[in-house]
Parts: sequence; C-alpha cells; structure tokens
Amino acid sequence: MKRYILIILTMTGLVSFGQTFKPDLQDKTLWSTGTRPFKLIDEQGKKGIYIQESGGNRVMKLNNFEFGNGVIEFDVKGRNVIGQSFVGIAFHMQNDTTYDCIYFRPFNFMNPDTVRRWRAVQYVYLPQYDWSRLREEFPGKYENKVNPVPDPTGWFHCKIVVKNKIVTVFVNNSPTPCLTVSKLNDFSRGPIGIWADNGSDGSFANLEITKE
Repeated sequence: MKRYILIILTMTGLVSFGQTFKPDLQDKTLWSTGTRPFKLIDEQGKKGIYIQESGGNRVMKLNNFEFGNGVIEFDVKGRNVIGQSFVGIAFHMQNDTTYDCIYFRPFNFMNPDTVRRWRAVQYVYLPQYDWSRLREEFPGKYENKVNPVPDPTGWFHCKIVVKNKIVTVFVNNSPTPCLTVSKLNDFSRGPIGIWADNGSDGSFANLEITKE
C-alpha cells in the first residue's frame, strides 16, 4: 500500500527525486553577471562562457534557482600561471558576498613544488573563512591535491556532491574524491553561481545540477 501511494504521489508531482537542470550558460537572461566582462565560447565541442580577467564581482549567479542537497557538475578550464587562475562554483549563496565555494588552482596541479600541489583544490566560506584563515587555523584540512591530475591548461570535469553539511569533490570522473569537507556554516540552501576570483579568468561549460 505504501509503495502504491508513493507511485501516485510521484506521478502527480508531489514527490520528486533527482531533478536535473542544465542551464544554458550562453542564455544571458538566466544569469546575473554584474560588472564582470565575459564572452560566449564554442571550443573543442564545449559551448559555454569565458569570464575575462578583471576586477569586480566574483560570481555569475544563476537566477531564480535554489539549491540544497544534490550534485553540481561542470567542465572548467583555467591557466597555468601562478597566482592568476582561481576557478570554481559558489553555492548556498546568501548574497553576492556570502556563500560556500569550491575552487581550483590549476597552476598547482603539476607544480614541481610538492607543497603547492597539495593546494590545488580549495573549500572556502566567504567572507568569514577565506583561504588564508583556513590555511592558518586548519592547515591541510580544507585544501588538497587533485587526482587524477588534469592538464593545468586544458579542460577538466568537476563533480561536487553536497549532502547536508558534507561537501565532496571529484575530478575527471574519478570514483575517489580529491576533497571531502564539512561546511563551516548552517546554510542549507541558496542560489549557485559560476565563480572566478578577482584578477582571474576562466572558461566554463556543460553545467548540470541535480537536486536530491
């Protein structure tokens, strides 16, 4: 009987599992871009956007979309230039400056400095816990090396799984996470956005969001 009721509820839309949304990165009506310059790209079969190196807002927010638990996947490409390539995804946004973020430092993927290689992927909760505070107070806890190691100048795939306060990051379809952390706040939902740090550029494509 319970199974029958669940089937009826699902058919009527009252229960929903695994809703997947693939927002068009090139549809300007879907995004709040602020003052950050960007251009549309079609590169190696990937249709997306290139966020240009500039100051201004870090996040290009997806409008009218709330994300709680689930999976965020996307393709991204940065640069192999030390200190000039920081690219990722903001989520559980409370406003334009307060949010969780997972980002990558492609210039550290294959860096000959072994310490830098352990700083390739990063979790932050901005503005309270930026990378410098986390590195000082919790060394090695909120950043890690990336495995398998992507080409620091090429496209790579990222999968971020958010389950309550646990955030798990995978690259290039690896079954083994390169980072698992517990969120540093109690925000359970909010908008998401493409993220590139001030002074950094980056390319993004194939964004796919699956709500739990």
